[in-house]
Amino acid sequence: MKIIKLALVVIAFSMTFSALALTLTNAKSQGLVGETENGYLALVTSNPQAQALIKSVNAKRKSKYAQLAKKNNLSLSQVETLAGQKAVAKTASGHFIKVNGQWIKK
Repeated sequence: MKIIKLALVVIAFSMTFSALALTLTNAKSQGLVGETENGYLALVTSNPQAQALIKSVNAKRKSKYAQLAKKNNLSLSQVETLAGQKAVAKTASGHFIKVNGQWIKK
């Protein structure tokens, strides 16, 4: 019986944690994060969960950019710039982009 109760508590806790987890889509929709011209995300509004999300996403992006740079004989900076241009262009209406150091709602 104790095992069942413990299992239920663990399930309830993980469901609550999942509901509180911030996704990239939610963070963009809430105006917490935005795309920048250098191919990475940045904080629009200070938020610890959004900051952690940005750190994770940007690390993955940087790794992918490095692979693409090596594969295509380009510098990391060139790939970042191209990715940034693409990300800004693809940003959905109502989400933020950073252009010339200023946040703009697209």
